[in-house]
Amino acid sequence: MEPMKPRELLHTRTITLRGYRREDGLYEIEGHLCDTKTYDRTSNGIHRKAGDPIHEMTLRITIGTDFVIRDVLAQSHVVPYPGHCDTIGPDYGKLIGMTIGVGFMRQMRDLLGGVNGCTHLTELIGGVATAAFQTMCEEINNSRSPTRPFQLDGCHALRTDGATVAEFYPQWVQGENG
Repeated sequence: MEPMKPRELLHTRTITLRGYRREDGLYEIEGHLCDTKTYDRTSNGIHRKAGDPIHEMTLRITIGTDFVIRDVLAQSHVVPYPGHCDTIGPDYGKLIGMTIGVGFMRQMRDLLGGVNGCTHLTELIGGVATAAFQTMCEEINNSRSPTRPFQLDGCHALRTDGATVAEFYPQWVQGENG
């Protein structure tokens, strides 16, 4: 790898994902996205100082251990086109009733992709979905259910015809190692 060349930071996107257990047994997964620039800028008649957000959005879903979405809150706190960008939040309620699992991202893009949603809020959904599994992984992995672990075939290392599954989840091996 060649040494890094001199460079100037211009843009920072920060995405924070947090998972909470509620006292009623449900879970809230919250994503926050914030874009900042290192320079003052005027765009669409709005002046932003260096470090001030140019985009700031929050997406919160409420789910149970079945990964069915019970509630959604989508908020656009800072947007480049006030009165326009910040009106799409209620449409994210279309996620209610959907199950986070196989095919979820495709279904979500069908409902909220392109002009049907906000690029930034929709981008948060994938991170929020992944954070949901991380938030509840101990409870899911510690259950005595004989069902297949949710993470299998979810990434390269956990492919059901691979060595990792053969070693750690032998009852779920398929193909060459099965």
